[in-house]
Amino acid sequence: MFALIDCNNFYASCERVFNPGLNGQPVVVLSNNDSCVIARSNEAKALGIPMGAPAFKIKELLRKHNIHVFSSNYTLYGDMGAWVMNILGNYSPELEVYSIDEIFLKLEGFDLFDLTAYGHKMIEVVKRSTGIPISVGIAPTKSLAKVANKIAKKFPERTRGAYLMQTPDQIEKGLKWTQIGDVWGIGRQYAKKLQNIQVFNAWQFTNLPDEYVRKELSVVGLRLKRDLSGEATLDLEDVAKKKNIAVTRSF
Repeated sequence: MFALIDCNNFYASCERVFNPGLNGQPVVVLSNNDSCVIARSNEAKALGIPMGAPAFKIKELLRKHNIHVFSSNYTLYGDMGAWVMNILGNYSPELEVYSIDEIFLKLEGFDLFDLTAYGHKMIEVVKRSTGIPISVGIAPTKSLAKVANKIAKKFPERTRGAYLMQTPDQIEKGLKWTQIGDVWGIGRQYAKKLQNIQVFNAWQFTNLPDEYVRKELSVVGLRLKRDLSGEATLDLEDVAKKKNIAVTRSF
């Protein structure tokens, strides 16, 4: 089993840690030179602030809704990300830090664990220790853990931030819910190609013939198809022991 843990609206959440008065308020973070939106709180998303929007084009919208705007502070975000990863490294000796705010954990030997409760424990400890909210997706493969994480984040009332996708029925339902353009590893051009042959979700993608996928999406696409089908073909990259995780400014 694999777990993917992702920090929610990470840059905006970091700003809230140091200004709790922003909780419940719309927040956006801008890229270098305050050019484009690179992070939004859920409240800002609900107001229709698009990701990547040039700041000058939405200036009136930001003012109208009294949205709190911050310039990016990558030193702060790097330190906060490393802090979160350090804590999550305590939950498995095998891990892959995928990005500043995402980490895969390999949960081998956890057969007797209640993995949903384990995910909720991660959420509780990270929130209490750092103030950063996270979502946890757990599934038999890395790509399925990505899908489970999206479900956990999309339906927080039902999942409380952690979702275990394990049974065939759960996997089928999750894959049918996932649009092909949202599949991890499927870029825009491949998504268009698949949509042209009436493949609109991840479940339809897993039912394509291996020969077609290998020809059109290469061996990488075939590995992804098999991984989404529940056959673990994508393992952790550069597996690091948790003792090697360090909080540094160059993390």
